[in-house]
Amino acid sequence: MQVGVFIPINNNGWLISENAPQYKPSFDLNKEIALRAEKHGLDFLLSMIKLRGFGGKTQFWDYGLESFTLMAGIAAVTERIKIFATCPTLIIPPAFAARMCNTIDSISHGRFGLNLITGWQPPEYTQMGLWPGDEHFRNRYDVLDEYAHILRELWETGTSDFKGDYYQMEDCRVWPQPTGDMKIICAGSSDAGLAFSAKWADYAFCLGKGVNTPTAFADNNARLAIATAKTGRAVQIFVLVMIIAAETDAQAMEKWRHYNAGVDIDAIAWLAEQGAKDTVNTDTNVRQLAAPEGAVNINMGTLVGSYESIARMLDEMALVPNTGGVLLTFDDFIEGVEAFGTHIQPLMKSRSASV
Repeated sequence: MQVGVFIPINNNGWLISENAPQYKPSFDLNKEIALRAEKHGLDFLLSMIKLRGFGGKTQFWDYGLESFTLMAGIAAVTERIKIFATCPTLIIPPAFAARMCNTIDSISHGRFGLNLITGWQPPEYTQMGLWPGDEHFRNRYDVLDEYAHILRELWETGTSDFKGDYYQMEDCRVWPQPTGDMKIICAGSSDAGLAFSAKWADYAFCLGKGVNTPTAFADNNARLAIATAKTGRAVQIFVLVMIIAAETDAQAMEKWRHYNAGVDIDAIAWLAEQGAKDTVNTDTNVRQLAAPEGAVNINMGTLVGSYESIARMLDEMALVPNTGGVLLTFDDFIEGVEAFGTHIQPLMKSRSASV
């Protein structure tokens, strides 16, 4: 099973709590995380893109870096680990995205890939006058389908004359072509999102579910299998989970309770308000993210326990059919990556070849 780190490109990582570590994002912080992940033999790093935060007392995600430029910097200081940036497709035209990817491919010597997002939070784009209107909730994967078609065409041939409903290419040329096998990621969990992943993506990311329920995401794998049966492509699920670890289960659970006690109510209220704006798609990650009962860490699956317990639960996840790996977040990223590499990974049967 592959293991990646969802590096903290925005402030405070993924804990919306006054009791969680409070910090601003920086290249130096993410460089340190990247180098430790590479030292411990982890497989990949992924940064998201968030263009407006949730506010509240913690100013959650109000401070953020840009994904392509951050990952270009990370590519220059690492040697082996794979690197993924996230592309806000409503802002960056596909041909320009292809050229940026080719550039980081050159910096990384073929270690780069791309996460494609459609955009779901209107204020990220209305603040710049770039929101296409609420019809975007209905046609976003039609737009992304054309976007991915152009990317693949440019990466494979260097040229495109694609004519679609949303994009028109006219003897478009993007050279040099990438040297690596450019992978595409998509995290859409709606039926339309999974259909897109089945057609274009190499990996489909999904949210884990619940606290210490490691295999609760299995329905995503089953739904993706139905979609890939129609396309004949092999696409693996990668699961987003947070690790809260300590030497004992009791110590880890005490940390988790402490974070929950400091939840930033105002920031969560903003998230819930934004998540409700899409009245077209009700089977999306956004609905899970915005659910108020567990929003202290955006309702991602959470593994809380001793190093031994965490290793056991990760191994359980690896046994779910068509699970390619996990994308990890931590309460404290530097300590978390170090603890994973030193204490958790050596105990994992699913990582025995990597230790």
